[in-house]
Amino acid sequence: TFGLGIVFVEAVRFFFGSLSKAMPPPAALAGITPIGFMFYPTYRLALLGIVAVALLALYLVLYRTRIGMIVRAGIEDSVMVDSLGIDVYKVFMLVFGIGAMAAGFAGIINAPVVSIAPDVGEAILVQTFVVVVIGGVGSFPGAVLGGLIAGEIISITSMFNPGYSYVMLFVAMTLVLVLRPYGLLGTAGRE
Repeated sequence: TFGLGIVFVEAVRFFFGSLSKAMPPPAALAGITPIGFMFYPTYRLALLGIVAVALLALYLVLYRTRIGMIVRAGIEDSVMVDSLGIDVYKVFMLVFGIGAMAAGFAGIINAPVVSIAPDVGEAILVQTFVVVVIGGVGSFPGAVLGGLIAGEIISITSMFNPGYSYVMLFVAMTLVLVLRPYGLLGTAGRE
């Protein structure tokens, strides 16, 4: 998968070049908003709201609906779910499609924050891997917690020395792996 990703990135570079393109935020969300004693970009505040709503919707679908129960059961024991007459393959294809749609949506709303470039996904991919390891594979709350921790580590370290932000991120991941190999909110795997 990583090799195929590299091929796609290089193909985009070959056909379209490697220059990045900045996208402005929507006009209604451009500018800054005063918050107490500081000012914050309005678009980033809107992003916080959009992400909070998206996470809540995803949580409600996964943990409060029949399809969410089927998805979670299919992850645990797909043979059992299949024996109940539910086509697990179709369910997983639906989940894959929703995941691809969510990734596209994330790219669209993140474009004004990070310039569009052929290799923009590589840094995000590394961060995503670290988030999943810190939070715990298969844990939705763990992914949220891991994302918050990773974001804080990068932000705080960047204030002092931006060159060490990813180093500290990997140090945190290593500490989690040593102290709790299945992540902060993950569960131990089956033998």
